[in-house]
Amino acid sequence: MICDDRSDAGGSPKAPRCCKTVPEHGAPPALSASPNSRRGREASPHAQGRVFERIERVGEDAMFVGIDVAKERLDGHIRPGGEAFVVMHNEEGLATLVARMRRLAPQLIVLEATGGLQVRVAAALAAEALPVAIVNPRQVRDFARSIGRLAKTDRLDAEAIARFAEATLPPPRPLADEQTRAFHALVTRRRQLIEMMVAEKNRRQQLTDRHLKSNIEAHLAWLRKALQDIDGELDEAIRNSPIWRAKEELLKSVPGVGDVMTRTILAELPDLGSLTRRKIAALVGVAPLNRDSGRMRGRRTIAGGRSTIRAALYMAALVASRHNPVIATYYRHLRAGGKAPKTALVACMRKLLVILNAVIRDQTPWKFA
Repeated sequence: MICDDRSDAGGSPKAPRCCKTVPEHGAPPALSASPNSRRGREASPHAQGRVFERIERVGEDAMFVGIDVAKERLDGHIRPGGEAFVVMHNEEGLATLVARMRRLAPQLIVLEATGGLQVRVAAALAAEALPVAIVNPRQVRDFARSIGRLAKTDRLDAEAIARFAEATLPPPRPLADEQTRAFHALVTRRRQLIEMMVAEKNRRQQLTDRHLKSNIEAHLAWLRKALQDIDGELDEAIRNSPIWRAKEELLKSVPGVGDVMTRTILAELPDLGSLTRRKIAALVGVAPLNRDSGRMRGRRTIAGGRSTIRAALYMAALVASRHNPVIATYYRHLRAGGKAPKTALVACMRKLLVILNAVIRDQTPWKFA
């Protein structure tokens, strides 16, 4: 996916540079498999300065703990002492872990996001006001490779996480409350049901046997009923939360934003409205990244980010490029300047996300001037 969305001094977009063309409007963008990747975030000298300032504020006796979370056990590693420990992943083991962390009082405890297994551990630690950060496993693995650690075991993973915490100081973030986690689970389940429906419909097209077709039809009927029930639960959850209801009204004031986009944002993008336009674009994965080296100027591309949000944003931008006056004008302008359809649509995704970020930040419904 190629995106070279530059502007001149007056703020108007210049003619783009694209070499890949897409034959139809709104060809789907490539999605990353990692929803929480930090690839794509800006790395300015100012940002590097802030990192060094944070490192200077860490005392010499500061401790960092990395915990590798598995289904049956928790492997831990303490830096800089190098001590390793193991506890079982059950109530007794969690109590032992929390008691130990209270005695150590580490500067930071870091866990990887491992398909939800980490939530219970992080919640137990956060309940004791311990500093916990959950990071992307790919970041830790890339870090381990960068220091020459190619082998992979639970014990080595815990050490790599601790070293990553000591070197990069990922910021602790508050965990989502129980209501938000339940809402996120509903949104995730809805997405799974839709994926199953698409798969079953594709299978039905390839079958000639009537019995098997009727079997698939019965399964599709069950999936449609389950999807209807999930939608009802999502509607009820939003109605019962004044904060979510207010956010939903603000988001839906923007033409092109519907139920799916709104619910995906409520469940998976709590940062909306609290970050700058550049940071929110990088977090979602719609910010163009430079590919320059020396005199060579590479094509700017998007990478990383939260793929589930980007998938919903793609559909919203596709609708907005036809029915939202601001986005539609922007899309036509980019296409007239030579942008490929996919490139122009990615730029519209970014612009729509920036608008939604401003709407939530200012708590003001969108208005077309």
